[in-house]
Amino acid sequence: MQKVDAVPKTNKSYTILISLIVALGGFLLGFDSAVISGAVKGITVYFEMTDSMLGFAVGCVIFGAMAGNLLAGPLADLFGRKKILIIVAAFFTISATWSAMATGYTEFIIARIIGGIGIGGAILIAPIYIAEIAPPKLRGSLVSFNQLNIVIGISVAYFSNYFLVNLEGESWRWMLGVEAIPAAIYFLSLWVVPKSPRWLILKLNNVTSAQKTLSKIGGAEYAEVTISEIQRGIAKKEEKGKISDLFKNKYATIMIIALGIAFFQQITGINAIFYYAPTIFEQAGGSTDSSFLQAIVVGLTNLVFTLVAIWLIDKLGRKPLLLIGTSFMTVALLMASMAFNNATYNFNDDTLDKISNTEIKIALADLNGSSFDSQAALFSKIEPKLNQEQFLDFKRNQITNFIQINATLVLMAILLYVASFAISLGPVMWALISEIFPSRIKGIAISVVGFFNSLVSFSVTQVFPWELSNLGPTMTFAIYALLSFCAILFVYKFVIETKGRTLEEVEELLTRK
Repeated sequence: MQKVDAVPKTNKSYTILISLIVALGGFLLGFDSAVISGAVKGITVYFEMTDSMLGFAVGCVIFGAMAGNLLAGPLADLFGRKKILIIVAAFFTISATWSAMATGYTEFIIARIIGGIGIGGAILIAPIYIAEIAPPKLRGSLVSFNQLNIVIGISVAYFSNYFLVNLEGESWRWMLGVEAIPAAIYFLSLWVVPKSPRWLILKLNNVTSAQKTLSKIGGAEYAEVTISEIQRGIAKKEEKGKISDLFKNKYATIMIIALGIAFFQQITGINAIFYYAPTIFEQAGGSTDSSFLQAIVVGLTNLVFTLVAIWLIDKLGRKPLLLIGTSFMTVALLMASMAFNNATYNFNDDTLDKISNTEIKIALADLNGSSFDSQAALFSKIEPKLNQEQFLDFKRNQITNFIQINATLVLMAILLYVASFAISLGPVMWALISEIFPSRIKGIAISVVGFFNSLVSFSVTQVFPWELSNLGPTMTFAIYALLSFCAILFVYKFVIETKGRTLEEVEELLTRK
């Protein structure tokens, strides 16, 4: 039988256009994930949040994402990838509008969770759709369009926050509300994309419609060969996949790879960095304006190196990129930990004068001339001098007046970390999990993996404010460095290479007899 790769590509531009439209969901995902970083101070004051309330307000979107993860796969199998993506776009639009107009904490949380459902659907279904329409030689790059749009969304959110932060009044509402514009564009654009040819054959046995789409992608010969491959895969499987199937021995290797990569993509701290980027840079002694500007640099670094990953993923392969990226992530996190470990906190006339709260300034006046080598030592000294509300204010807003740190080293460490993630765990995870699952269980399998990925992400973002306040940045980044090192070992031991193989060949390679 002639292989799909052997068929000449006759309409590459059409495939790229479809992929870019579908990957706009990634843009909304990235924008939604990062835009909250600029609104943290505003919503904290407006809704009078504690640390735990703030952590939940930022991380609750992931609750919605988990629901989206669980529902999107089975619903996409039932109703088709295209219909679910259209619903996802509607959810993004509703969430952006409602969260910007919210007047109560509960109302704000509900609006954020609705956006999370959109995130959970977009992050799973967009790569599945693209993987199902893309020729094998282009699949890695085209699936990475989704990750590229995620990082473009993150960068645009940082730019948007920077230009909106100094607006009179409640600037956080504008930060959150502008997302409704690209969400509406996505909703309208999706109506022009075709239904997935693989879904048309697997679910409806509609070979005619599938052939039309595949012919537009690669010509009549490509369509014939691809349909033959899909039908050959169908012939090997008789029953629709169930959740219980995922735990059968024949899929053990696939589940180890998928769950492992999903775990390490989030447990190494990437969403904590994106959600709290300005907060981290303020902890390193920067002003509000400079911290927002540095967050823009983080977003642009993410964008540039995602482009590098798209260029390399089908040349160098998935596993080499993962090994290189996780290695440099470990180095970067250790650099950040060392920078904060070497920081000092100095009390003198100049630093005390910067305290905006007069009562706190008076309470801490007797520390003039003191210096502390760690955040823990500082907090243990000042906590008895302040009431609970004042101590919280100091940790959130005043501590940056006293820190002396190599801020350049912190910025370099964060940029190296983001660059390393952007060429490895960021795009490669979604490329891999869209490739390794057999078609019959793909929808439900990716839903389970996506739910697990979101659960880990929620755990990280929920505890990050607490970690910064209680463990300090030194220990926080050291923990992430250790987990990143574990990711290196996992990739080396378990991950296989899928570069250049058809989806059916990957299935044959990974499925145990």
